[in-house]
Amino acid sequence: MTIHVVSAGETLFSIAAQYGVSVEDIAADNGLTIADPLVVGQALIVIPDRVTHTVQEGETVADIATLYGISVNDLLYQNPPIVNAATITAGQVLTVQGGTPKLGTLSVNAYVYDFVDDATLRRTLPYLTYVTIFGYGITPDGGLIPADDSRILVAAREYGVAPLLLLTALDDAGGFSSENVSAMLNSLEAREALYTALEQVVQEKNYYGVDVDFEFTPPADKELYASFVSELEQRLESLGKSVFVALAPKTSDEQAGLLYEAHDYGALGAAADGVLLMTYEWGYAYSEPMAVAPIDKVTEVVRYGLSRIPAYKILMGIPNYAYDWALPRDEGERARTITNSEAPALARQYGAVIEYDTTAQTPFFNYTDSGGRTHEVWFEDARSLDAKLRLAGGESLFGVGVWNAMNFYQPLWTLIQELFDIRKVTLDK
Repeated sequence: MTIHVVSAGETLFSIAAQYGVSVEDIAADNGLTIADPLVVGQALIVIPDRVTHTVQEGETVADIATLYGISVNDLLYQNPPIVNAATITAGQVLTVQGGTPKLGTLSVNAYVYDFVDDATLRRTLPYLTYVTIFGYGITPDGGLIPADDSRILVAAREYGVAPLLLLTALDDAGGFSSENVSAMLNSLEAREALYTALEQVVQEKNYYGVDVDFEFTPPADKELYASFVSELEQRLESLGKSVFVALAPKTSDEQAGLLYEAHDYGALGAAADGVLLMTYEWGYAYSEPMAVAPIDKVTEVVRYGLSRIPAYKILMGIPNYAYDWALPRDEGERARTITNSEAPALARQYGAVIEYDTTAQTPFFNYTDSGGRTHEVWFEDARSLDAKLRLAGGESLFGVGVWNAMNFYQPLWTLIQELFDIRKVTLDK
């Protein structure tokens, strides 16, 4: 596999000829159409050594696996869009072997809201181990505020993906309430009520487990929070369920700030079956323009996490979004959230050249809009995502967690599939 950075005058056709691959393959691997003009500085995934097979009439997955001397499971791993062995059709092109030696096996989790578009959901599910559904809230007395999760649960089971219930600080009004979390943690009765409610829901809806995400928990509740996660894990373990917990991106035990202080990496890591390090939002809606997840900052958090939590429990966060900052910024002005697919299209529209920050290992560009205002855009591309995935593989992490999968960005999934075998778990029937 190669990541090719576009130079002036290059086209998909000239790049395909340079590497001896088809234009269709490059377009498909990067989520482009053949007609899309390229942008100088744009990064493209090119896989020249991929072995493929065109399905013939009457052929089965078992026939093709036997033909190439591999197992059926190996063939299915290489082709996530195959939901099961019965779904292949004549003329379909299957990958028999990727062009890159695998770095290992990776668990892949993605977060979705309950209103995710069905087509986006179904394009994403084949690449996942887990899908976490946002989200169930709580009341101060330990009541559970449900999400409209039925459609996603059905689809997840269809694709063999383990669904996780995201437990958040959402209140009845749909806002986040650290007060509700604190009230629940400080009441034995409320905690018991919440444990019981969660036990009932995960069994009735056949969730694989619960992902706890209590952000901005008061620092005074740090020990109670760890105890809550530990007690929940013990209760759900008896039902064969798992508990994950999301952790703010810390780099030391003493890191100050409401986001960080109640997140005790050692205690929460010991209490839970797995953790998500929320390694994103250095660049955010109200910050100065910068990378959302600069690799140097992500690495610091991962290394600190590994000093407190075993690698086999850690999932590293990966952002699937970008920001467009208008400059100069007015006080309180938000950056516009865009998708990683929109970013190069925006550069193309305004004739911008995409640059690359070698410290953050993240692309960015500037443009001037029709009103004469300057903008700065930072986004993820094949290079920045490759760096993050190789960090996860190099540190032997359990997996990655994508925030979020509300839009489909093909280069992310192409890289995950090319670099790793995607772990699957056994689901209850």
